[in-house]
Amino acid sequence: MQIERAGTRRTWLCTLVAAAAMVAAPGAMAQQKRAFSFAYDQPPTTAYGIAANIFDAKLKELSGGTMSINQFPGGQLGQEPQMLQKLRAGDIDFVITSTANASTLAPQAGVFSLHFIFRDQNHLAKVLADPAITSAFRDMVKDSVQGAQVLGLLTMGLRNMYSKKEVRSVDDIKGQKIRVQATKTEDTHFPAYGAQTVHMPFGEVYTSLQTGVVNIAENGVNVYLANKHYEVAPVLSMTEHEANNNCLWVSDKTWASLTPQQQQWVQAAAAEVGRTEPAMALKLEKDSADKLKSIGVKVVEGVDKAGFMKAAAPIQDQLAAELGPHAVKILKMVREIK
Repeated sequence: MQIERAGTRRTWLCTLVAAAAMVAAPGAMAQQKRAFSFAYDQPPTTAYGIAANIFDAKLKELSGGTMSINQFPGGQLGQEPQMLQKLRAGDIDFVITSTANASTLAPQAGVFSLHFIFRDQNHLAKVLADPAITSAFRDMVKDSVQGAQVLGLLTMGLRNMYSKKEVRSVDDIKGQKIRVQATKTEDTHFPAYGAQTVHMPFGEVYTSLQTGVVNIAENGVNVYLANKHYEVAPVLSMTEHEANNNCLWVSDKTWASLTPQQQQWVQAAAAEVGRTEPAMALKLEKDSADKLKSIGVKVVEGVDKAGFMKAAAPIQDQLAAELGPHAVKILKMVREIK
């Protein structure tokens, strides 16, 4: 009888444990934590790092701490073209790239590489924070890219030229070899200024400037500082010819693995980046310029942009039309932002 009672107690206890597990399981699954891979090819001290931190903080807040990211900065998972391949294959969850590199998959993204379409930094920040422009950009990408989609936009400010010599007007770059991003827009604008374009991965720019493979490179102030390009090109000329815009991508594989609620949280985190990152990035650009001056880098301000703008103006509409209807629409929207 004792054996039977003991057995009955064990059966009863097992039944209770199983029932409790069944009740708890849905809640436990809902609270399961996920840490996503989030990659970019710049140091974490750049605007890419700012964007990643904003995204992570907002995602944690909205998800109650159940969703977060693990950052892989500095090209740990490859340069931007390679990361885009891995993203589309589902090997990386989130990636930040320049809109110029995005154009290798979605050619019409090259509209953001058009020169002198942003009147100033304030105009740039307003454009990127505008939900309608973000939506138009996302629709454009969806029409041409499989395996990944864009969640939102951010910026690293405006791009400037740097070299061993000053660039004070368009005449100073005639005949010069300039490393540019491999886009149709770059390959049309720079020859219009009289320069020769050279394509290469970002990671090769330092050595190429050092050895004379290229005479000039161009990028944001903080990127120039963070990657120590001033060591081989100690003159930064503030041409502000192009926006250094970027986009935040998510793998379709990752997106499909999320519940509708989780997708809302991810999209809201991306919207927070677009809303708050530009002002922080533009401040970082100013602080970086001040630091460069303090360590002896020559920063050429007051560049005569008239010659550049005269050559660029007729190209803007021509290129947008060649890129496609999405590009034409986005260019019009950019110009209409006051």
